[in-house]
Amino acid sequence: MSLQLTGIHHLTAITANAPQNLRFYTRALGLRLVKKTVNQDDTTAYHLFYADGLASPGTDLTFFDWPVGREGRGTHSISRTGLRVGSAETVGWWKRRFEELKVASGEISEIDGRISLEFEDGEGQRFRLVDDGGSSPSHPWERSPVPSEHQIKGLGPITISVPDITNTALVLTEVMNMAELRRYPSPEGTGEVHVFSMGQGGPAAELHVAVQPDLPTARQGAGGVHHVAFRAPDVETLHQWTERLSEFRLPSSGEVERFYFRSLYFREPNGILFEIATDGPGFAVDESLESLGESLSLPPFLEPKRAQIEAGLKPLE
Repeated sequence: MSLQLTGIHHLTAITANAPQNLRFYTRALGLRLVKKTVNQDDTTAYHLFYADGLASPGTDLTFFDWPVGREGRGTHSISRTGLRVGSAETVGWWKRRFEELKVASGEISEIDGRISLEFEDGEGQRFRLVDDGGSSPSHPWERSPVPSEHQIKGLGPITISVPDITNTALVLTEVMNMAELRRYPSPEGTGEVHVFSMGQGGPAAELHVAVQPDLPTARQGAGGVHHVAFRAPDVETLHQWTERLSEFRLPSSGEVERFYFRSLYFREPNGILFEIATDGPGFAVDESLESLGESLSLPPFLEPKRAQIEAGLKPLE
């Protein structure tokens, strides 16, 4: 069997207001803060990880806290983040909640055959709630303000925008072993969206590629996405992916030890940053599952600088 990615691992976006970000994702969306740490390449910035009750791979929505202006929307970018829920009834529940909380949202509609609801956070981060038809497991967080049956289950599908799909499609299918399943009209009314699937498929394992040559090139900033990561079950599989990228002469970062997982970074032909990350060891490697996210966690190589790092961080509450 060919080497397979098993789905979306995590998605990392950008915020310029970490306290507001924490309130929105834990209180409005009801996600669990599973890791409060720093950007390992810029320790002046928080790196906040939100996930389900068990901090499962495939549920991590993460944010770098950088003092930057708003994203300039456009192509060459990750343009919308799918969040899976368990039923059409739950999508309706969220529409009512967003109206009560004055969260910017659209109308419930059917997109690519799934009941969906698009919304944005206060910085313009773009999301789509998607009814997954109960196709994936749910691990609710017992302290969430959202009832367990309506909690967000995880990530997917993820939508990227490119002006030309030709070389991107080659990398997705020939290098990353994804299968192109179908196409549908873009909900934005601009171009067509191609659906690529990984592993066993389903919304947790889909990358949607919107072809939008008439859009300007995106400018990275708050409310935008930094990169998307795909799942590799273990380090041995990641080694195989490292070798595969090398065989295709696709430039990469080489493997990077992130402590909570091991990573490999590269850019697809339109410049969008991709990561392949291992499922383990996970976020409970340095905290108990019960107390995840309650204090500042640092990987071992940063622990000697804890006092200096903590002094440079602003309070989150």
